[in-house]
Amino acid sequence: MKPPSWRDNPKRELWFAWGATLVFYNIYSIVFFIITRTQPPAHPWYSADEATTWFAQRHEGLLVGFALIFILGGLAMTSTALIAYSIRRMSVSRAFAYSYLILYAVSAVPGFLYICVAMTVGAMRPERDPAIQRWIYDLGFLSFSGTMGVFLVGSLIWMLAILLDKNRVFPKWFGYLNLCNALTEVVVAPSWIFYRGVFAWNGTIAWWIQVVVFGLYTGVFINLLRNLIIREDFGTGPLPDLPPRRPRERAAAEVAS
Repeated sequence: MKPPSWRDNPKRELWFAWGATLVFYNIYSIVFFIITRTQPPAHPWYSADEATTWFAQRHEGLLVGFALIFILGGLAMTSTALIAYSIRRMSVSRAFAYSYLILYAVSAVPGFLYICVAMTVGAMRPERDPAIQRWIYDLGFLSFSGTMGVFLVGSLIWMLAILLDKNRVFPKWFGYLNLCNALTEVVVAPSWIFYRGVFAWNGTIAWWIQVVVFGLYTGVFINLLRNLIIREDFGTGPLPDLPPRRPRERAAAEVAS
């Protein structure tokens, strides 16, 4: 019997959203860490002249990297949509899904797009007054690191939905991992006050610990969303378990171990 084509696959939209999510996070890492070199973030205490020099040293990378974000940044919403879908598949009220969707759609502006716009503006006008360049520099990094409060609320909504769910969409331990992620977002708030030390926007607590936790959290939820799609039966009750591995997959796993 011929297997169903991609066009006839009822999960094709879910797989497209999952693949787009994977592509986005890879592009995001390459752009922010390699092309634009805006992460790890630069020092908050830079003077106006130092901020201007910082823009000059990254001129081409900022323009090229953030041009990619402006073209492909819409892929960021595929993960939000897929997560909202996963919450709707739970036994909880749909208000959880809609609240999560709205919160993350709103938070994408200050928490993601502002830094892209600000850094592009700074790179495009190198002859501008250094005091204005420093203002743009501060706007970009503070908006990126200091607006985690909205993401915090979204993580708590997802956590609560998972813990209340009876359809076994996600394991309960992942709900508590959401709490860990939310707690790291809380400690970013002092970056609006401190410009040196562990609470500054490039400090050990406000950035380095946050990034490690978020990186692990992102890898986990991408894998769990993949498992959700595999298990999805388009019903309303508890999701079935993952199907057993095929012999070839099981043998490969044994060889790898």
